[in-house]
Amino acid sequence: MLTALFSDIHGNLEAFEAVFEEAISRGATRFWCLGDTVGYGADPGPCVELVRRWCPVTVLGNHDDAVVTGDDLEVLPKPAQVAVERHREQLADDQLAWLGDLPLKRVEDGVTLVHATPDDPKSWARLDGVGPVRELFEHFSTPVCVVGHSHRPSIASDSLGVFKVRHGHRYIIDVGSVGQPRDKDPRASFGLLDPEAMTYENVRVHYDIERAAEKIRKAGLPDSLASRLERGE
Repeated sequence: MLTALFSDIHGNLEAFEAVFEEAISRGATRFWCLGDTVGYGADPGPCVELVRRWCPVTVLGNHDDAVVTGDDLEVLPKPAQVAVERHREQLADDQLAWLGDLPLKRVEDGVTLVHATPDDPKSWARLDGVGPVRELFEHFSTPVCVVGHSHRPSIASDSLGVFKVRHGHRYIIDVGSVGQPRDKDPRASFGLLDPEAMTYENVRVHYDIERAAEKIRKAGLPDSLASRLERGE
């Protein structure tokens, strides 16, 4: 079953609506979210509602956790702290409760889902910031583990020289970020995975960046949160 994988939406409604429409147009019939629905952007509430409605398989991200609990704010950059505090004020009690009930890790249809890394999800380590990635394969048993958090799409295999997802190997796939890409490509990023056929595609989508940035500025959030959308970093 073709499954759309969304991560790091970060309150960017324009990007989320664009990737959702693209996923449907490409035949996706199932939608999973790898966390960080909130944080940074101007529309945390609408994004939470779309994920609640369309993504029955969702895991907790570090910004989700920070918005719900207020913990570990000091580890976030100052602009992110401002957004977290603002989002906590904006979200309804039921939305906060829903975020707070999300699991750190989930296994569905032979796929492990986690926002950060499978070895210690609550440490919020980034895939591109840990030691040898191959050691992470010891911490999940499914053929595929899908992650977000780094905001940069990538694929790691358990075998050297294998870069395309296919049967016979195991993979850790970072699907990139819907709402705040950081690989210098400002287009929204998401993944299309078919666990049975063992195929995967990273998809990039143009969206109305100017509108998303303008809404951030009008909301009184730090300007850097808007300008980085335009740069894709």
